[in-house]
Amino acid sequence: MTTRVFIAGSINIKLLDPKVKERIDKIIAQDFEVVVGDADGVDSSIQKYLAGHNKSKATVFCSGEGPRNNLGHWPVQCVETNHSQGSRAFFVAKDIRMAEVADFGFMIWDTKSAGTLSNIIELLTRKKKSLVFVNNIKVFKNIGTVDELEELLSFMSEHAKQKADQKIKLFSRINAIKNEQIQIFA
Repeated sequence: MTTRVFIAGSINIKLLDPKVKERIDKIIAQDFEVVVGDADGVDSSIQKYLAGHNKSKATVFCSGEGPRNNLGHWPVQCVETNHSQGSRAFFVAKDIRMAEVADFGFMIWDTKSAGTLSNIIELLTRKKKSLVFVNNIKVFKNIGTVDELEELLSFMSEHAKQKADQKIKLFSRINAIKNEQIQIFA
């Protein structure tokens, strides 16, 4: 059975750090399959990097009819959604599907992106771990528990946390994970 890695990140990050490329090289060397979105930013940067490696296995996920980017001409998974085309919910549909099919995540995060946080939370609610590269300070953080997620949030400004809460209901989603964990141990 093939191990699948959901690689994603902030749309504002256009260049991959050498540490990120090194991790992707390890993913390729282990013959893991990459599931990646079709957006600009990290998604297209990941696609470009993978396209330069003949041995890479990837599937591009998109919402709707077809991908915005598929730089390696990989197989495409189009995710059907009833949400308005171009809306946040429309694009989130593909992210949810990638979290479902992946075994774990590798996220490249700018300490602001609510979408990247949402992906980490989607994986966490499915009991799947993520390795997060905090691009601003060039460190990796393992996220497999709600405590580790809350530690990751310490890198965000209060303003960024509030914006993320507005966009993805950050605090209620974290509380839902905590409540689920409490029920397991009750």
